[in-house]
Amino acid sequence: MAAPAPRYNLIVVGSGIAGLFVALEAHRAGLGPVLVLTKGSIDDCNTRWAQGGIAAAIGPQDSPEQHFQDTVAAGAGLVDEVAAWILCSEAPRRVRDLIEYGVSFDSLGGEVVLGREAAHSRDRILHAGGDRTGAEIERALSAAVRQPGITVLDFTAVTRLLVGDDGAEGVEAVHAEGGQTERFLAPYVVIATGGAGQLYAHTTNPDVATGDGLALGFLAGAEVMDVEFVQFHPTAFAAPGAPPFLISEAVRGEGAVLRNRRGEAFMTRYDERAELAPRDVVARAIVAEMRRDDAECVYLDCRSLNGVDPAARFPGVYAFCRSQGIDLRRDLVPVAPAAHYFMGGLRTDTWARTTVPGLYAVGEAACTGVHGANRLASNSLVETIVFGKRCVESIATGERAAAPPHPEAIPFSPARRLPPDKRTLQRLMWDAAGIEREERGLASALETLRQWPHDDDHAAPDRDLLERRALALVAELVLEAALRRTESRGAHFRRDYPEPDDIRWKRHQVFHYVD
Repeated sequence: MAAPAPRYNLIVVGSGIAGLFVALEAHRAGLGPVLVLTKGSIDDCNTRWAQGGIAAAIGPQDSPEQHFQDTVAAGAGLVDEVAAWILCSEAPRRVRDLIEYGVSFDSLGGEVVLGREAAHSRDRILHAGGDRTGAEIERALSAAVRQPGITVLDFTAVTRLLVGDDGAEGVEAVHAEGGQTERFLAPYVVIATGGAGQLYAHTTNPDVATGDGLALGFLAGAEVMDVEFVQFHPTAFAAPGAPPFLISEAVRGEGAVLRNRRGEAFMTRYDERAELAPRDVVARAIVAEMRRDDAECVYLDCRSLNGVDPAARFPGVYAFCRSQGIDLRRDLVPVAPAAHYFMGGLRTDTWARTTVPGLYAVGEAACTGVHGANRLASNSLVETIVFGKRCVESIATGERAAAPPHPEAIPFSPARRLPPDKRTLQRLMWDAAGIEREERGLASALETLRQWPHDDDHAAPDRDLLERRALALVAELVLEAALRRTESRGAHFRRDYPEPDDIRWKRHQVFHYVD
């Protein structure tokens, strides 16, 4: 007789800041035993690559109200204002939680150092290790999570969510070593798997960001929202043959200037805020300059920052550029936009609940509506801890309530096709659903995707197959949503509909799975 499936009170899928923070808070609240599953090592996540920092209104000249106003302004008319107020008002307390878990933020004379980034009206960005904020948070939480009551299983990929008549019941997962499949049971499951930057040929995201959680939740019955809004970071390192690397927005916050191939500073032609305009504005401006000059990149000039030494202020960026033969003090840095963050995800309420009872989503895999059509810089890390805390508070009530279904959710049946390889899909998505989009390209990409070979449900699951399945599903959702939204708003720009249409489109698109 087979051994009974292991039982836990809570299963967390993903080991970035969202997953680890939820696991730690659940343990602290006495909600164990907790199981954390991650398809790679515990350190394989987007969190450790986050350079910019974490936004919280803790400065003497700042306030949650001002942070809220900046968040709403950046979101291009689609920010859920209730969620945004929760984010901004609770952020300072959640930052203190991180400090209690051992995160060491940069300070001077006993005071936390605060920086400014694009579209923020105040200095409110906390950093750690200069530009190594994500790595510091991941270090502290990874160390804290290794304790009795929390089990972490590395290299264990979830293949599907187990859902019964009353909601979530656990997960099915495959172990990389040996390839055996195992079930883990729990009344509460939290999806914290991050985003899907690997949909695109150019991305700042690591290899693990393949949209797994969004695909798992959608197929289990959870609604998804705002998947057409993909944020492209304006300044990814862009030298031929170089590995993906993000040049932090904080560099522009300290005075770095974008220049075209002719050496001209061009951002004031596109927005009065120049280098500190919202990310979608800066990304499209860079694309326009590249097209105008028939160039593969523009350049970031860091030679005259605001009285700071780039080597001391941005040690990670400085060291990477030096490894590529570039000295920030003397040389221009080649940069171009790259896929960076998914505003969309599994639709949740303000308690992180999806539309499936017992199933929660936190972090980039979730869509609280707080980012609207364009995320404000450094609101991503703080979103994970604010709504991660609320997720645990909801679970602590013992109820298995769900977010109410969206009244206008669109039924969607995915094609269940598989790309020949990831690169083929990434090139398709970059060309059709990248920074600029239009009907012909989106429709053609959907047709191409739907002609790929059928997925084999009986194939032995491994990480490559699971990731290609997830990417294909998320790609189809993004293409469908982008094709339907016949306007331009925030990170979604249609060349054939270049203006926003508030009458028809100042609303969210929500999809639910139909088999």
